[in-house]
Amino acid sequence: MKSNKANIYHVFTRLFGNTNTTNNPWGTKEENGVGKFNDFTDKALEEIKKLGITHIWYTGVPHHGIIGDFPEIGVESDDPDIIKGRAGSPYAVRDYYQVNPDLAVDVTKRMEEYEALIARTHKYGMKVIMDIVPNHISRHYVGKNNPEGVEDFGVNDDNTVEFDRNNNFYYIPGKAFQVPDPRNNYRPLGGEKHALSDGKFDEFPAKWTGNGSRLAKPDFDDWYETVKINYGVRPDGSKDFDELPDDSKNWDWKRLFEFWQDKDVPDSWKKYRDIALFWLEKKVDGFRFDMAEMVPVEFWSYLNSHIKNRNPDAFLVAEVYNPDLYRDFIFKGKMDYLYDKVELYDTLKRIMYGYGSTDDLPLIFERQKDIAHHMLHFLENHDEQRIASPEFAMNPWKALPAMVVSATVSTSPTMIYFGQEVGEPAAEKAGFGDPSRTSIFDYIGVPQHQKWMNGGKFDGGQLTDNEKALRNYYSEILNFTLDNEALSGEYADLHTFNRIQNQAYGSKQYAFARWSENQKLIIVTNFDEHHWVNTKLQLSPFVFEAWNLEIGEREISEVMFGKKKTSLRVFESFAEIDLELGPWESAVFEVK
Repeated sequence: MKSNKANIYHVFTRLFGNTNTTNNPWGTKEENGVGKFNDFTDKALEEIKKLGITHIWYTGVPHHGIIGDFPEIGVESDDPDIIKGRAGSPYAVRDYYQVNPDLAVDVTKRMEEYEALIARTHKYGMKVIMDIVPNHISRHYVGKNNPEGVEDFGVNDDNTVEFDRNNNFYYIPGKAFQVPDPRNNYRPLGGEKHALSDGKFDEFPAKWTGNGSRLAKPDFDDWYETVKINYGVRPDGSKDFDELPDDSKNWDWKRLFEFWQDKDVPDSWKKYRDIALFWLEKKVDGFRFDMAEMVPVEFWSYLNSHIKNRNPDAFLVAEVYNPDLYRDFIFKGKMDYLYDKVELYDTLKRIMYGYGSTDDLPLIFERQKDIAHHMLHFLENHDEQRIASPEFAMNPWKALPAMVVSATVSTSPTMIYFGQEVGEPAAEKAGFGDPSRTSIFDYIGVPQHQKWMNGGKFDGGQLTDNEKALRNYYSEILNFTLDNEALSGEYADLHTFNRIQNQAYGSKQYAFARWSENQKLIIVTNFDEHHWVNTKLQLSPFVFEAWNLEIGEREISEVMFGKKKTSLRVFESFAEIDLELGPWESAVFEVK
């Protein structure tokens, strides 16, 4: 019995294969090491696949700002005054038609090495996702690899005006860009001398900064390493392009594609369309779109309908944090999946911290009932704190009830971040930024992940028994979601009914039912760190009626981990199971 679930392995490409354990703050790649495309060997990909993964999101692939020269390809160093870290932010893309030279063994063949990685990933039955960052690009964008007929960003802009619908950027006429004043004794490269590190960067006239700052001298906390892309939205927020009709939320991508064919759209729309189609030609299977809500939904309907026209199965994931916009981005913008950050992730994080309540979960799932399939579930990503960090949960096992819920509660995809499955705490002071999040700005090793890598053997040879058990637990959850068709079927809450009926069932437990025509599952979790649960769990009247069970008592088995059996008793008007769970324990019972 198979489900239609997708499981994403989110990996920071530059860090994955790095076996160097030096970890000097602000260290160079020669000191601290750097991972390569080629580090994703057949063995590595085989083991990722065995974890229960269907898609790999390779983060940081496009050529972004980096400190250091690459004379073999005529690429000069970026200016440290507008680069965060030494290795640079993957979200300050410097050339969209080429890949990060740091990731190649032979920088003159960096695209060929990426294409080989795509082919290897496909060989192991997994699909490839990569980043596109439509809201902003590097302050030092240099399109050295544009295909024939593609003009660079800004080359035809009228920079004497703040706004023109076909300008690629917004300008601050008559004013030069100024590097922001640093805070907390920050110095580029940790204070190391560099020929370009003089507190200046030549940009006249200044452009708006990536997060929307309209100051020629942005704040240090602004995204000052990037500039904002102009999509035809005027500075007052009004739109200088055709808007979608109200009923477009009911259109499929084909009708949206047809809608845009005779429309005159801003130049930036076409540039990003061409970028996406370029990577589809390289056999990339989908994209993760950064900060999508900062770009108008009309653009997304245009871009995504063009992507789907080229590849109807393209896998499109977007970072959107405003729940009021979810449906527009799904139904009009034709996003397949959106981050479920501010509702599910933040709620589960509060529960893991110890002050949240599982009573909040049914409310979320009820609100999202019509879009549940489209909400991507995760407990870690490159923006969020590592579960095992002292600043979050400290103990990685504390997250496993949340992992069971997020992976099994709906038909939506589940994502894990590399190292999560072995308890990576992100304790290193890498350079730019603070510990608790694995650095995306610097050259660094990822210690727990390196123990699993075991010098390139990818066999977990340096992990402790406890760490191996943790990874096995993740593997059991993820593979279970792929192999059980009930998880592609119906969902019903059991929590609310049992909270009313049973004082022994509390706000640190969560229970729900999933079922299809051929399979019925009862899923229960205990988020309590210290206390066992020993009670009777009842089916809700809705589930009792839907399942139409035969009266009597029978034994049912736990099927995710295979360690438990219990009794199901069916009476004329209700049914119940004996429930016993230890701290942080979960169980999935199959009713046959």
